[in-house]
Parts: sequence; C-alpha cells; structure tokens
Amino acid sequence: MDTGFKNRLADIIKRWNELKSGDVTALYADISAAGMERALGAWNQSREYGGKKACYLSAEFLIGRLVFSNFYNLGLLDEFKQAFWDNKMDHNTFEQIEDAALGNGGLGRLAACFLDSAATQGYHLDGFGLRYKYGLFKQYFDKGFQNEIADDWLKFGDPWSVRRENEKVRVDFADTSVWAVPYDMPVIGYLKDNGKAKVNTLRLWQAEALFGFDFEKFNKGEFGEAYSSQNAAETITAVLYPNDETADGKKLRLKQQYFFSSASIQHIVREYKQKYGGDFGDFPNRYAVQLNDTHPTIALPELLRILVSEEGVSFEQAFEIARDTFAYTNHTIMAEALEKWDVSLLTSVIPDVYPYIVMLQNRLSNELAERKIDGKPLSGHAPYEIIEHAKAGKNGKRIHMARLAVYGTHSTNGVAAIHSEILKNDALKEWYAIYPERFNNKTNGITQRRWLGLCNPELSLFITERVGSGWETDLSKLKGLERFVNDNGALERLNAIKYERKLQLSYHVKMFEYGFELDLNSIFDVQVKRLHEYKRQLLNALSIMDLYFRIKDGKLPDFYPTTFIFGAKSAPGYYRAKGVIKFINEIAKLVNNDSSIGGKIKVLFVQNYNVSYAEKIIPAADVSEQISTAGTEASGTGNMKFMLNGAVTLGTYDGANVEIVEQAGEENNYIFGARVDEINSLEAGIKNKDKDAYNPHEIYQSNPRIKRVLDTLVDGTFTDESAAYGSQGMLRDLYNSILYGASWHHPDQYFLLRDFEEYVEAKERVNRDYQNCQPGSGRMGFAKKCLYNIANAGQFSSDRTIAQYASEIWKI
Repeated sequence: MDTGFKNRLADIIKRWNELKSGDVTALYADISAAGMERALGAWNQSREYGGKKACYLSAEFLIGRLVFSNFYNLGLLDEFKQAFWDNKMDHNTFEQIEDAALGNGGLGRLAACFLDSAATQGYHLDGFGLRYKYGLFKQYFDKGFQNEIADDWLKFGDPWSVRRENEKVRVDFADTSVWAVPYDMPVIGYLKDNGKAKVNTLRLWQAEALFGFDFEKFNKGEFGEAYSSQNAAETITAVLYPNDETADGKKLRLKQQYFFSSASIQHIVREYKQKYGGDFGDFPNRYAVQLNDTHPTIALPELLRILVSEEGVSFEQAFEIARDTFAYTNHTIMAEALEKWDVSLLTSVIPDVYPYIVMLQNRLSNELAERKIDGKPLSGHAPYEIIEHAKAGKNGKRIHMARLAVYGTHSTNGVAAIHSEILKNDALKEWYAIYPERFNNKTNGITQRRWLGLCNPELSLFITERVGSGWETDLSKLKGLERFVNDNGALERLNAIKYERKLQLSYHVKMFEYGFELDLNSIFDVQVKRLHEYKRQLLNALSIMDLYFRIKDGKLPDFYPTTFIFGAKSAPGYYRAKGVIKFINEIAKLVNNDSSIGGKIKVLFVQNYNVSYAEKIIPAADVSEQISTAGTEASGTGNMKFMLNGAVTLGTYDGANVEIVEQAGEENNYIFGARVDEINSLEAGIKNKDKDAYNPHEIYQSNPRIKRVLDTLVDGTFTDESAAYGSQGMLRDLYNSILYGASWHHPDQYFLLRDFEEYVEAKERVNRDYQNCQPGSGRMGFAKKCLYNIANAGQFSSDRTIAQYASEIWKI
C-alpha cells in the first residue's frame, strides 16, 4: 500500500470535515486533483509520443463516473477507500456525483472500454468526441410514463479534464463560425504491476462563439441579439442526439457531427505538420483514424478538403492518403440507423465539403466503369451511389454515409461474427463483391477492470483465490476456473457472492425506487439496455403477462419466485418505445399488488438507468435477457458483462450471443427463437406478398395465450392516459403495431409472435433449473452453468478486441 498517498488523501478528507460544509463537490475536486497529479507524469510522456497514433472518432463516450475507476487503474483504490475509512466516512459518498452521460448505450460504452484497453496494453489510442453540456437526459417516471429532465453533469465540476485553450481550432459553417475548444481527459491504463500501460487522452470538443457577448448590441437595447452568437455556438454541444424529427433538429445533428469531426481532423493535421513537416506522403504511417459508426464519416471528405484546398495536395493523392488513414466500424444493419443526409441540407450547412463528396462519387463511378458484371459496367448501379439519384416522386438527392465510409476507407469491420457475415452477404453485399479484402470482423469486448475488478470485488477475490492475479490484464486466465465446476465448496461460495450482490442492489433500490423491496431469494431476471423495438422489451413484457395469467389460473403451481428487472431510456421522440415503458410499468403495478399470486412475480423498471446503476445490477443478475430478433443486434456488450459476472444468457441466436454459447456451451445458456435464415425467409415472403409467409393476426386468433396477453393492451386491463396518438393511446399503438403494422413496415416487424411460445418455454426451463439447485436440493446445476460462463468469458475482453484492431487495421 502507498502509505504516503493514503495519508495525503486522509489529510484532504480531514480538512474537508473540519470545514463542516457538507459540500461533497469540493471534496470530489480535491481528491480528483490528487489523482490527476499521480497520472500527470505518464500522461505528459504519452502526449510526447513519437510513434504511430490511432485516433478513435465517436459521437459517444459513455465513460460513467471516473473517480472510482481512475483510482482502480492507478492501483490506489485501496488507499482511497482506507483514507475514507480512517476518517469514519464512506467513500460511496461520491455516488452523489453524476455519471458523465456522454453516450446513449452500447456504442458509447464500447468506446470507453476501447480507450481503457488501449491504454492498459500500451497502444497509443486517443479518443475524439463532443463535450455535451447536458449529456443524454435524466429519466423519471410519472404515472408509468417516461419523463426527461436535463442531465447537468457539469454542476459537480469537471476535475478530470484540462482545458487546452491554446489548441482550439475554428470550425466554419455556412451561417456561422465557432471555436472548438478541447477539454482533455486522461485515459488511465491499468498501471498496477503493468509495465506496458500508459495514460492516453480523450479529447472532447466544446463549441464556443468567436466573439461571445456583443456589448455594443446590448447597449443599443438589442438584448437578445447581444447573446445570439454565443447561444448559437453553445447549442452545438448542448445535448447528445437532439431530436431530429424537425428540419432544425436534423441541421443541428449535422452541425454536431461536422463540428467534432472537423476539429479532430484539423488537430491531427496541425500536429502532423508540427512533428513531421508539410509532406503528407507519410501521413497514413503516422496516424490511423477509426470511424465509430457513420456519425464521424464526414471527417473523410473534410480531410480531403483540408489537404486539397489548404495544403495544395492533388485530389488523387489526398484520396489515397485518406483511404489508407481511415477505417470504418459498422454497428448496425438497420436501414433507419444507416445515416443519409439530404444534399440540400448538407449544402446549406457545410457547402465547402460537398464538392469533395461529389469528387468521391465521380472517382467511384470511373473506377466502376472499368468493372463489369454480365458484360455491363457497375457504374450507375443504385447500391454504388454515394449520392443517390433523385427518384420519381421524391425531392432532391441523399448522401449515403455508410457507402461513403466503405469506399473512402481501407477497412470495414462488423462487431460480431454473425454481424460481419450479414454485412458481407446482405447489408453491404455489393460492396463486399468489389472490395472483399476490406471486410473483416472485430467482435466487441468489455474491460474487465471496470466490469469485474471494480464493480464486483467479491467475485474478483473469488477468482484471484483460485487462478491467481493477472486476469486484470489477461482475461484468458479465467479458463482455470473450469477445474472448480464440480467443487461444491466453490459453487456454494459463488452462490453466496451472488446473494451478497443482490443484498447490495436491494439496498440501492430501496433508497432510489421509492422503497421497493427486492426478494433476495428470487431469481433476478434482468433486461437492461437501450429501449428499442428490435431489442424486444415488449416481448419480455408480454411473456410476464402470460406467466402471470397461468400462475393465477393454477397452471404453473411450481413456478419459482422471479423478479423481472428492467432498465432503459427511450429517445424522447420515440413514442412507441415510450409506450413499452408505460406497458411494463402498468404490468408492475398489477402483479406487484396482486396477493393471489403469492409474490411469485415481481416487476421493477428502475429509473434513470446508467453506468453506475449497471455496476450494481449486473453483478446481482441470475439471468441476462438478450432477446433481439435474430439478425438485428450487431453484437451487444451487455451480454458479455452479465456473462463475466456469472449470469446465464437467455437469448436469441443473434449478435455476440452466438459466440457466447460457442465459448461457454449452449447447455449452459438458454437459446430460443427463429434464426437469421428463417427471419430472412419470412421477410422475403412478406416482401413478395406471399399470404402464407407470416401472418401475426392468424397467430393471434388461433393462440388463446397470445390473444389474452395482447388484448390487455386494449381491453381496459391497464390505464393509459396518453394522448400521444390521439384517442388510441400508446398501448393501443403497440397492439396495432403487432397486428396491423404501419405504412413503413409490416405487422409484427420484429416477429414477437413467432418467438413468443419458445421464449416462454425457455423462461420456464430457467425457472426449473434454478429451482433444482437451491440449498437442500443436493444439486448445484445452475451455479455450475454460471461458473462455466465466467470461466469462458476471456474471449470477450476489449483487450483482445483492441489488440486485433491495432495489429490488423491500424498497424501499430
């Protein structure tokens, strides 16, 4: 233990106690400053690094609360805790400090894991994103409905950031120009007993006005105008993902993307010139730029613009430089998530960039004119149109950012084996046909430092006692746990740890969910993730209603008590997702207050689910719900976190679930539902208007169980005060979406009714297996499944993922 540092922290806490102010913000700032000092030497050394650097451009970095994870990676967490203990204080007082909610879900959390892994392994990878003032939003429920308020995470200060005023850059739009001011956060690798680790940088850009407050206009009485330029600039980095249902919302999103992309590219070019001079021929050997989804794809034509118009490089050379520098990660195959920008909008916001997109399209067309299929040139084929031709009945043209990303980069990767195959064989098959060498897979991962070492110290100790230390930087060591799967002492200890984590979660829930009591002896069945139709929280809700009715009817007399826990935020404008939240909260009100079912089902939808809440829920979970329609979830990383913490996966054969069951065995998890081939066949039949392809209305009419649970949406079982859809309300909209669809998709778009019975049967198998391994039964079957999952989670470390990116894509 570093006694000197512990004493320093103790002195800070003692002085704070003597002030008796109770302002935890001041204590947080002083403690964080001490941690920053310990990281400063390694950070400065990293900033002077002269080798090839990788740059990770992402609209999201869901970094969570930093103070605990930074002290953990500094190897000073024990000193941190002891200093509080010595002063008769609980270090968890810092849980009053807000998470830095600079992301929406898996995309941003993955980015944070990647930065941690790169720093831990000694790769120079810096992140670039946006310093949102309000992050996502805080969620609370009122009468079961989601409500949102601003998430002012900066009200506690930002002691882990350094403002670099002298490194700001100017970003020009058609209607204004703003400063992009960088705030740098140290990304602290796991330094304890690790000679490779370093401290990298997460650079977040904040938009500020060139001139700020206009005193002259204010003196003239033009009070609103005096602040106009300042307000216009600050709006750019006000919130994550502004609602883009309006023209102004779309414009703001595009401004955000260009703002951080342009600022990042300008910084990289300026740094290159300072270090290596004005010859850009060596640029790809000095920098690798990874585009995290399509949000930063505008960085590619921006680099072309800078090289050609400002640095005098020919377009052809600039293109080769850009292609060899950039790589693209695809995170979705869903059409609505593959960004497309109207040309009219883009030219009204960043007119200087559009000509370079046109040049890219022309270069592609010329290249494809040399290629032929069945004797016909490929140029002019719709899938190869970066700028699509206007179609009859439509106004204007659109730019397909995913196509731009594939063409302008040297690498396109998916994020799970099945996802990458879908990209090659379906979503981007035309591009794979002409550039097969560019496509590869990099299955996602998670950092075991936060998602085991920090969030589950009890399980961490259990592991270290059995396989030794070192798993913190080499998660494959967990494989050694397999020799304990028949050790009843080890299995009993594993169950005791799970009970302890349930107890800890229960305390937190009671404090923050209006006194809700968790049944610690029940199964904790958990689905926590972003709320979207394809993730099928609605299927989970319908299954709970089916179980509830059958328990009431006496058809499931031996059902073991289960607590179903949900956590998710819906995008503010996503009314159907909000309807699912309302439905689940109505179910909770019904079943939690029905004494006739003897407490066999409880339902809790936690409010304001975030990284810190996840750190409490995931270690307590018995069952991990990963039930997206096969072929829709690119990877998932929540499934990996649950696996690592000893939960079984109840899921479809989708995303990284496929690889989880390959590693841990399908016999140790619970897989159900239609697979990708069947879903594709059903979709094809629907598209071809085959009346026998898939008819959810017939299923509804012929299956009494399904009809009964669906009818609860419209028969008055639940109250729905919603006026979002006029008189029909949110719940009826859910009902109609399954049975009648909408103009933009077919009924039951995500095949809930196809998978319903198999899903409920899988839940019942989980229930029986868990019940059979309870104390006194003489069996440990379920605990054994959990231990097999932990032992085989090594493949899903983000350390492995980053090592693959570094060697196979970035060449560093």
